[in-house]
Amino acid sequence: MGVPEVDTVVAGAGIAGLAAALELQGRGREVLVIDPADRPGGVMRTDHLAGFVIERGPNTALVKAPMRRFLDDRGLEAGLLPARPASRIRHVFRAGRMQRVPVSPLSMLTTPLLSARGKLRLLAEPFVRRGDARGESVAEFVGRRAGDEVVRGLVGPFLTGVYAGDEGQLGAEAVFGTAVELERRHGSLAFGALISSLSRRRERGLKGTWSGQHGFGPLARQLTNQLAEPPALGSRVERIARDGDAWRLDIVAPTGDMPLRARQIVLAVPAPVAAQALRGVDGEVASALQGIAYAPIVSAALGVDPKDARAHIRGFGFLVAREEQMRLLGCLFMSQIFPGRAPAGSELLQCMLGGVRWPDAVAQPDEVLLAALRDDLERTLGYRGEPLVLGLARWARAIPQPGRDHGERVRFARERLPRGLALAGSYVMGIGVADALASGLEAAASLSRP
Repeated sequence: MGVPEVDTVVAGAGIAGLAAALELQGRGREVLVIDPADRPGGVMRTDHLAGFVIERGPNTALVKAPMRRFLDDRGLEAGLLPARPASRIRHVFRAGRMQRVPVSPLSMLTTPLLSARGKLRLLAEPFVRRGDARGESVAEFVGRRAGDEVVRGLVGPFLTGVYAGDEGQLGAEAVFGTAVELERRHGSLAFGALISSLSRRRERGLKGTWSGQHGFGPLARQLTNQLAEPPALGSRVERIARDGDAWRLDIVAPTGDMPLRARQIVLAVPAPVAAQALRGVDGEVASALQGIAYAPIVSAALGVDPKDARAHIRGFGFLVAREEQMRLLGCLFMSQIFPGRAPAGSELLQCMLGGVRWPDAVAQPDEVLLAALRDDLERTLGYRGEPLVLGLARWARAIPQPGRDHGERVRFARERLPRGLALAGSYVMGIGVADALASGLEAAASLSRP
């Protein structure tokens, strides 16, 4: 018997892989999706327990233009759920107390997160000489443009929540690419943002923060249901090699290892997994991808009685500044952000541990993690109750950490890959749900070009 053949294989059933598969299917391709998990969606996993809607992976998303168009084309935009207006209230725990994050120019001038000197330095940004952000970290770029206080008081905590990373190691071009481009074109972030808002007309996404009506997991299942063939779950791509005018894949499946032949492949998996599969194709590409680090995260879902907390549980949640030296990175008030996330009289807190501050958190037993949570929630929220523990989700490779040379690594890998291979995932175009989806669309487009 010959080796089974398929036109296109997509390795990975996360949002990037599903987007690539559906886009290629819409272009008339026969597509097989392969994923080692027990359900599609990748890190987009939602559980419904005791009246709570619990996200094990991403909790919120920005709906950028490509994502909005993609969902609308498939009849799914109406299934998105907007965050409540009160979710615009966000806090940083710093200097031993909750401090509200400024969201407007006026609030930036009145925030206690910056001293008077820090505010004057920020106001001077338009007059700072143009620099070169190539090779700079986020801390170096923002410090040069807006001052070190902005780095410590605003940017550092923000990156803790988004990347669970270190602003001194994350690359400016990869993380703040739009801001870097504004400096290159206009010499100032403030002037550049103003000019861009007045002169550029483009397709827009949806304003604000979003989720699915019943969470991201059900949204992933809705997308999966539009595939002509269901994903091959519990299976993974071990190796890829050239096979004449096509590619041979060695698949590890529950029923045993098997070969598969495909004309095209999308690797919508974490960078180290893609590196392992590509070692027999191009060692230099594999090395470039292997060098992309990931931050581990433990996501803890807790049901709490708000009366047991001294502080009000309202708004989006809070992040913890690095100088507080706490195990807790931050907490989202999910039942405040979206309706229907908790039973009446209860609040759902989604707390984050780990990251670069506590990389061993994913290996700790539950009792150690919960003890750290209790201590830090008492310190931040004055919470002294006994929470309902709704689960701890451990992600050893939760969030890519794009360093100073991240852009060069990704560009090198994508440009050097032989024809018929494409990369997608949260390390390619950005870590958000919308950016990962867009990377899948771009991978499908690259495979469809003549």
